[in-house]
Amino acid sequence: MPVRLTLILLAATVLLLLATAVALGAAYLTRRDGAGYRASIRAGAVGFAAAVTTATAVIEALAAVAR
Repeated sequence: MPVRLTLILLAATVLLLLATAVALGAAYLTRRDGAGYRASIRAGAVGFAAAVTTATAVIEALAAVAR
């Protein structure tokens, strides 16, 4: 496997873990603020989607540079 592809896959894995941490943090803070479970799950999902969207843009930029 080429080194560039390995680095892109490593970056994708790290960004996915970061997106999971963002989702957990958003859900925790929403729940701690006094909201219900539905609101905290929604906040976690929105945070995860935003982080994954950003990660996708970063990975696509890295893939374009790697070519």
